[in-house]
Amino acid sequence: MIPAATGWRPVDGALVAVVVLLLVASGVLALAETSLVRTSRVKARALLDQRRRGARPLVRLVERPEAFLNPILLLVLVCQLVSATLVGVLAEEWFGPIGVVGGTIFEVVVIFVLFEAVPKNWAVHNPERAALFSAPLVATVVRFPPVRAASRVLIGLANLLIGRKGSEPGQQVTESELLAMADVAHAEEVIETEERAFIHSIIDFGDTVVREVMVPRTDMVTVSDSATVSEGLRDALAAGYSRLPVYRENLDDIVGVAYAKDLMVAEQAGQGSELVAAHVRPAHFVPEQKRVASMLKEMQDKKFHLALVVDEYGSTVGLVTLEDLIEELVGEIVDEYDVEEPPVERLEGGGVVVAGRMALDDVAELLGAPLPEGGWDSVGGLLLDLAGRVPSQGESVTVDGFRLVAERVQGRRIARVRIEPLPRAELPRTEPVD
Repeated sequence: MIPAATGWRPVDGALVAVVVLLLVASGVLALAETSLVRTSRVKARALLDQRRRGARPLVRLVERPEAFLNPILLLVLVCQLVSATLVGVLAEEWFGPIGVVGGTIFEVVVIFVLFEAVPKNWAVHNPERAALFSAPLVATVVRFPPVRAASRVLIGLANLLIGRKGSEPGQQVTESELLAMADVAHAEEVIETEERAFIHSIIDFGDTVVREVMVPRTDMVTVSDSATVSEGLRDALAAGYSRLPVYRENLDDIVGVAYAKDLMVAEQAGQGSELVAAHVRPAHFVPEQKRVASMLKEMQDKKFHLALVVDEYGSTVGLVTLEDLIEELVGEIVDEYDVEEPPVERLEGGGVVVAGRMALDDVAELLGAPLPEGGWDSVGGLLLDLAGRVPSQGESVTVDGFRLVAERVQGRRIARVRIEPLPRAELPRTEPVD
């Protein structure tokens, strides 16, 4: 027989009020947990810069997420367990054993749907509002002495279990995450295409070395120290450069840099027949593995615009200018004296024609597929390595589903490369695995 349910008691009203209060508290804490965990330090500081209400405690919380996460999880668990227990007690008292079953169903539906899923989903769709709303409340709760003591115990226990020593930052923003943030902002039309490209350039700038941006030795315009001022000035004007490296015997013996301005002054002073060597300024030499960021800072501090790049054996491998470094950030700079062919020509069928000097990373981005990496930086270097020699004009090799064709060869240098995706019939077949 099912025992008769007892009637309503005054204490039952207090218990119902406690259950409602605990459920509301668990819902608010669940909302706070989701919103605060999803808020990065960058976002919190941005809200603080906007002087949003609640941003200051939000910044303090996200700086040390372990300080609020453990107390919130503990309080949510306590609220839900205590409320569930009280609901079971009241249901059994009012409706007997069948009330326990009904109470259990009520607990699952109400606690999970109304006070767990709904607050967390609202926080996911309104992260800023949820974080700013809950941050002051959470900041007050975690400062409460019993909660703070429990938090320290939980943090210590967690550190002991996971083997952490000391206090470490809870969130680290990596370069890949910054790039992804820029891509998402562009996709959501928060920033323009040019701004996204500029952000990518700035982040990539720190990983770039001089070798990747230099003018290679074969493309250097130089003047002999035995040339006259008039001849040097003529060569500078013909090339459209304001500075020319001056060599003695060969390009591995650079004696200085001739400034076109200095040569013009000497020419106007009637010194056109003098040797260029008498009018050179000191040359700056840098290793090919030097980071371009430190190279740019050095050029700014020491006030020079051109440096000779040397390898580990002291041989000249190229030169780098201030313009080369700036172009890494803002893209190609072409003035009225430059005669530039398009760096990229798109072909029908998805192929492209690019300069042999183009970096492999840039080519891979154009193609939407990676290319082999090794002891080369450019697509011309890749083609040279695959061919095993300087290819003839029109000669081709295949690699990773693409055909690389030496579109134009100048001496020992591959000037232009045509890259075409291989037709499906020419792709290597994969044998089925038994």
